[in-house]
Amino acid sequence: MNTQARESSWRRAKRRIAHSIKSRMVLVFLLLAAAMAVVFVTAAQRAFTVGWRDAAQPLLVDYVDRLFDTVTAGGPSPSVARAKALTERLPVTVTIRGPQIHWASHPEQGPPQWIREKGRGDAAWNGEDWARDKKWLRIVQRQTADGHVVEFGINGEAVERRPHLIGYALAALLTLTGLAWLYVRRLLRPLDAIGEGARRFGAGDFSQPIPERASQAQDELGELALTINTMGRDIHQMLDAKRALLLAISHELRSPLTRARLNTELLPEDDARVNPQRQALLRDLQEMASLINDLLESERLSGQHAALQREPTDVAALAHEVLQGLQTRHARASAVTVRFDGLSAPVAVDPSRLRLLLRNLLDNALRHGAQAEQPPELYLRCLDGDGLEVQVRDHGPGVPDGQIGQLAQAFYRPDSARTRSAGGVGLGLYLCRLVAQAHGGRFTVANAQPGLRVTATLSSG
Repeated sequence: MNTQARESSWRRAKRRIAHSIKSRMVLVFLLLAAAMAVVFVTAAQRAFTVGWRDAAQPLLVDYVDRLFDTVTAGGPSPSVARAKALTERLPVTVTIRGPQIHWASHPEQGPPQWIREKGRGDAAWNGEDWARDKKWLRIVQRQTADGHVVEFGINGEAVERRPHLIGYALAALLTLTGLAWLYVRRLLRPLDAIGEGARRFGAGDFSQPIPERASQAQDELGELALTINTMGRDIHQMLDAKRALLLAISHELRSPLTRARLNTELLPEDDARVNPQRQALLRDLQEMASLINDLLESERLSGQHAALQREPTDVAALAHEVLQGLQTRHARASAVTVRFDGLSAPVAVDPSRLRLLLRNLLDNALRHGAQAEQPPELYLRCLDGDGLEVQVRDHGPGVPDGQIGQLAQAFYRPDSARTRSAGGVGLGLYLCRLVAQAHGGRFTVANAQPGLRVTATLSSG
C-alpha cells in the first residue's frame, strides 16, 4: 500500500511539473545554474591547473631539494629516521626504494593519485597522465649516490577535510531554489486570478471581473487581465442586448398572435370548407404562442438570479396532473409507467417550474417513443436533504453518442430520428436544464439502449 501511495504521489508530482509553468521555470533556472556552475568550475580548474604547473615547478624543485637534503643529511645514503621525523613534522610522504632500504612512511596510501599511471585500472585516476610527464617525475623523485630512489608526496590524511561544507553548499542551493520558487510564484500569481476569471466568464458569471491587483500589473500578465476583463464586459453587454431583444420581440408578438387567434376562432366551425383551415391555423398559432412562452421562460431562467417561488408541493399529484393534461395531445400518455419513491411529504420546489420540467420531459419522451412497444417511464424519488430526482425514459431510437452533450442546448435538434418532423423546436430539454440549474441541481442525458434517459435533480434548499 505504501509503495502504491509513493508511486501515486510521484505521478502527481510529475503531472504537476509537466503542467505547471511555475515548476518548469524553477526547474529550468536550477538546471541552468547547475550547468553554469559546472562549466565555470571546470574551466577555472583547467585554467588554474595549467598555469600552476608552470609557475609552481621551480618552487617545487627547490622545496623537494631541501627535503631530500634533510633525509640524506648530505650523505650518499638516505636515513629512515630522518625521513620519519620529516613526515611527523610536515604533511608529506616519503618512499625509499633501493638495494638496501625499502621503506614507505605511509604504505597504506599507495602512490599519490596525481602520478598514477593511466591503464592500471585505478578508478580514482583523475584523467591527467602526469605519470608519463618525466619532467614532473624528476620534481618529486631524487636518487642517492648509492642507488636509492627517494620519492616525496603529500600526506592525504593530514589534509583537513570539511564534509560539512558540502552540506552548507547544498543548503545554500536549496535556499536559492526556494527563493526562486517564491519569486516565480509571486510573479505568476496573476495567472491564478486570470484563470478563475476566465472560468467565471465561461460559466456566464460576469458579476465579478478579474481583481485589480492582477489587471494593474505593469507587464504582459496585466495586459492579458485587462484584455480578458474588456472581453467579459463586451460579451456581457452582447448577451444582455440579445436577451433584451428576445424579450422585446416576444412581448410584441403576443398581441398580434392573440388578435390572430381571436379572428381565427370567429371563423364558422360548421363550414366544411373553412373548418380544416381554421383548425390548422389554430394549431400553428398555438405552436407560435408556446414558442414565445418558452423563449420568455428561458430568458427568465437563464439570468444569474432566477426568481423561484418555492413552496411545499405534492409532487405525485402534480405529476398525475401533468400526465392528464398531456392526454389531449398524446394517446399513450395514460400508459406512462409512473413510480414514486419516498414522496410521502411535500417537497419545497417551484411548482410552476416543476410542471414545466415534467411536461417537457414527458412530451419529449412520448413524441420520440411513439413507435416503441413499451411506453415511457417516469420515476420520481425524494433525495436526502429534501431534494428531488426526476427521471424520464423512453424506448425510442435514441440519439448518437456524439450528440448527447448538445441535446440540452437551445434550438438544437439531432439530424437522426429526433428531427423537427417529430415536433418541437429544440427548447424543451434546454428549459428543463435551466429549471434544474435554477433549483441548484443537475441535468444529465444518456442513452438507455434503447431509448433515452433524462435525469434532473432539484435541490429544495
